[in-house]
Amino acid sequence: MKNTLTNKIAAALLTLSAWTAAMTDADACTSFLVGKNASSDGSTFITYNADDYGMYGRLLYYPAARHPKGAMRRIVDGDTNHYLGEIPEAEETYSVIGNINEYQVAITETTFGGRHELADTTGTIDYVSLMALGLQRARTAREAIRVMTSLVEKYGYASEGESFSIADPEEVWIMEMIGKGNEKGAVWVAVRIPDDCIAAHANQSRIHRFNMKDKQNVMYSKDVISFARKKGYFNGKDADFSFADAYAPADFSAVRFCEARVWSFYNKWVEGMDKYLDSVDGKHIGSAEPMPLYFKPKQRLSLRDVIDSNRDHYEGTPFDITHDAGAGVYGAPYRPTPLVWEYKGKKYFNERPISTQQTGFTVVAQMRASLPRQIGGVLWFGNDDPNMVAYTPVYCCADRVPECYADGTADAVTFSWKSAFWVCNWVANMVYPRYSQLFPSLKAVRDELQDSYSARQSEIEKKAGELYSAEAPEQVRKYLTDYSVECAQSMLNLWKELGEYLIVKYNDQTVKPEENGHFLCTPDNLGERPLRPGFDERYKEIIIRETGDKYLVP
Repeated sequence: MKNTLTNKIAAALLTLSAWTAAMTDADACTSFLVGKNASSDGSTFITYNADDYGMYGRLLYYPAARHPKGAMRRIVDGDTNHYLGEIPEAEETYSVIGNINEYQVAITETTFGGRHELADTTGTIDYVSLMALGLQRARTAREAIRVMTSLVEKYGYASEGESFSIADPEEVWIMEMIGKGNEKGAVWVAVRIPDDCIAAHANQSRIHRFNMKDKQNVMYSKDVISFARKKGYFNGKDADFSFADAYAPADFSAVRFCEARVWSFYNKWVEGMDKYLDSVDGKHIGSAEPMPLYFKPKQRLSLRDVIDSNRDHYEGTPFDITHDAGAGVYGAPYRPTPLVWEYKGKKYFNERPISTQQTGFTVVAQMRASLPRQIGGVLWFGNDDPNMVAYTPVYCCADRVPECYADGTADAVTFSWKSAFWVCNWVANMVYPRYSQLFPSLKAVRDELQDSYSARQSEIEKKAGELYSAEAPEQVRKYLTDYSVECAQSMLNLWKELGEYLIVKYNDQTVKPEENGHFLCTPDNLGERPLRPGFDERYKEIIIRETGDKYLVP
């Protein structure tokens, strides 16, 4: 039997070399932010692991449009599909693909919930719709903040507490927002991340004190403090006000399941993060110093650094989960849900790392001021767990969604071989139970494909730049749209081949031997006998510790 996977990779890369080109709900997510002077090439970045069991990951496209006077926009809750109402449509809206628009404005989120009594059941705009509206109506991050906050002030905010990452090629912001219960509107604060810094949020409010006098880098609702006083959430001096403490008081889950993810991202790129371990272990709530909103990293982050940060499982930290019995025979950095479980009347928990099996889709939005806007904005997109997929480039000017990412190709209860969500999940779910055995094969393919996209980026963008200089914007759009589609579809085809390879090589928990990219055969043309690696030394020790001499050979 021949192993053709290596040839398939080469074919996929050859196809790409011929080119000389989602917004949905999630209630447990992670987002990173990187300022332009904290990146290796002047890019700004924001990320989004949209983690929600049962969610079908897809990529949505909203074309640019002009709307007649009196046109109305129907608002449907992105989480529940429940009709919320209508608002007047803007005269002009911009094209949006996934979490980025044609002007290189990108918006992502994580839900922190906060005080439940502040949820407004009568509001008209939910957080998913609010992100779409911000992208459709704004040319800069600052404008998106103004659009989003003015809309909820006028029509009401229909979701719980949210942290939004909002960025353009020049600026990166975190905005946190929560409703006002039975009052229309929301209280909110937005802080610009310094250009040479990185930040993160993961389902817990991250903005504590903020400089109310810094009008250039801080924006907030006029009643953000007075409303907290009125509700009894705060009674100190204005200078001591903490948005997070007032509107999202920390508990164990907010700290250990959420803030620990933020810490793990910082721990990769910031010196001295051990001093903040007490603030994220869940055992020192109220006494430990909270982590700052942002840090200056020890080095500038590349696109690959940002992507790899999405794949973190706490490896090498006190929260590492790859060495205890829960990791199973094959040392998996994954645990079954729920996060909290009971045994003999006591409650226990699983760690909740950045990379997790329930991711519906994952994105890295890259924005660059050094390039024309049609070329500078790229949404690096993947379906499923970021550790298990290669991100493919989708340019912000694209006017067509790759079929494998498109709404309608499949859904949460309908499998399709044309769907990247289902093909990537199919492969990942083969790997999870035998992680240490199968993952190296997946990683090799993932990284080779990811590196190929990065290597092609400058060449593709040079050609697009030549078309732009020739004043052919529609040709730029078509070229980059076609390239984006081709990358996604070639990834899908390669992942099918990867799945076929894995089932052949690792069938029945054995390993078929290979040499020079071919499965070995006997002189009589039968498959060579597979290897049977059995338990590793770590798990042998676990078995013997639990069973004693029960399985000792006499």
